[in-house]
Amino acid sequence: MLTDNDLQQIQTKGINEKEIERQLANFKNGFPFINLIKPATTGDGIIRYGEKTVKEMASFYDNASKDRQILKFVPASGAASRMFKHLFEFREKYKANLAHDENYRNDKEFHLVNQFITEIQNFAFYEDLKSVMNKNGVDIDLCINEEKITLVIDYLLDEKGLGYANLPKGLLKFHRYSNGSRTSVEEHLVEGANYCRQSDGQVFVHFTVSPEHREKFEQKIAETKRIYEALFHCKYTICFSEQKSSTDIIAVDMDNEPFREDDGRLLFRPGGHGALIENLNDLHGDIIFIKNIDNIVPDHLKKQTYLYKKVIGGTLLRLQQQTFSYLEMLDDGNVSDAELEEIAQFAKNELNLKINELEGFSDIEKIDYLYNTLNRPMRVCGMVKNEGEPGGGPFWVENEDGEISLQIVESSQVDRNDAKQKEILNKSTHFNPVDLVCGVQNYKGEKFDLTQFVDASTGFISVKSKDGQSLKAQELPGLWNGAMADWITIFVETPIITFNPVKTVNDLLRKEHQ
Repeated sequence: MLTDNDLQQIQTKGINEKEIERQLANFKNGFPFINLIKPATTGDGIIRYGEKTVKEMASFYDNASKDRQILKFVPASGAASRMFKHLFEFREKYKANLAHDENYRNDKEFHLVNQFITEIQNFAFYEDLKSVMNKNGVDIDLCINEEKITLVIDYLLDEKGLGYANLPKGLLKFHRYSNGSRTSVEEHLVEGANYCRQSDGQVFVHFTVSPEHREKFEQKIAETKRIYEALFHCKYTICFSEQKSSTDIIAVDMDNEPFREDDGRLLFRPGGHGALIENLNDLHGDIIFIKNIDNIVPDHLKKQTYLYKKVIGGTLLRLQQQTFSYLEMLDDGNVSDAELEEIAQFAKNELNLKINELEGFSDIEKIDYLYNTLNRPMRVCGMVKNEGEPGGGPFWVENEDGEISLQIVESSQVDRNDAKQKEILNKSTHFNPVDLVCGVQNYKGEKFDLTQFVDASTGFISVKSKDGQSLKAQELPGLWNGAMADWITIFVETPIITFNPVKTVNDLLRKEHQ
């Protein structure tokens, strides 16, 4: 099936032949659906803190994190083009002066474009757009009055103007302030200074970016870093990484045979955000916060964000502290029956781990079992009440080995043709805003190999197209889904204000982004 040229291409990407065989087998066999047991709810998988405990956890974080290396990890490779889908489609349909086309106002999608145009002055990028149009002899107000809407869209999206269609989300201006506007990447620098600052004033932030955008990210950081260092009296260390080509996945045709380009070469596609477990695995830090590039708010709403970042951070450090203490006892091996029972109860009640009955185990077997159960990476994930926003949710899940654990599940992982599974999915009370903090070192201060805690059976297959031909694409287990399936997982309820993603450009008109 594979030629010598194929094998050379595969080797160049850093992938071995066995991995390609595994990927092809996944296409043929498919991935099993997730087996939901029940939704995670407050009191049954999700912790809900009272006001007093919220303050205590935040204070605990402030004190316990002083001697820890803290890192902010931001997946930032997402392209902005999807944000402008309705503008692209509208422009394609109505390229001419709209004053001569009476049909556009009846278009069911026009209300989105109309909102964009009528409220255009409220966007943080408005002054830039107006300026670039003026430089080209075009008056934006006159364009709007004369209903030359597609011309305004041209200057926003195309390279003759702001070129926003070809930029990543991280480099778009999101919020306007009295002294200027900020891109979303700048807003993450502001956040980092407020809950990721080391005791010596260092702030470590890591962005994963696309190769074609890396230079522009580096340029933006070079232009703005000193401004925020002066504002927050800190010193940033900013790093970038890209998805590794070794995590790309071969594409196949609809008969599950390798899809080939016109020149005969194999087609590979990025493995999705699950590939970033490799990037995360390369980093060193005691505490790593993860948050998507587009989920940020202006300064006047950041107070709650900072508070609950410290709450989930404090939860991690408190549970990790006790877990490490127990692991040291188990490592020593001199543990009484009462202490073993205490450790088992802690795992059940505090870490939400489903512990096997230890009756009939020898002392050595009990120690080994509890040690292996506790000696894993740990993550604490914020969960917000489900108010209709899209996103995966928290569930109790049973894997192929019969083990039950807390997992973040996407709806695409669930068999909706199964009435019982669909019912459980619909009973979900919370969803995942991608707001988590990770402990990736063990009780000895050694870094875990995160690739050893991935559930490879939780990948995903979808149908795409290339040059008019249909193909199948495969994605790796999602970063906060299957890629962290074997981690110790804690869910904490956080306020809805901590989740304000920007999926379309009009989302920037919501009051949370003004």
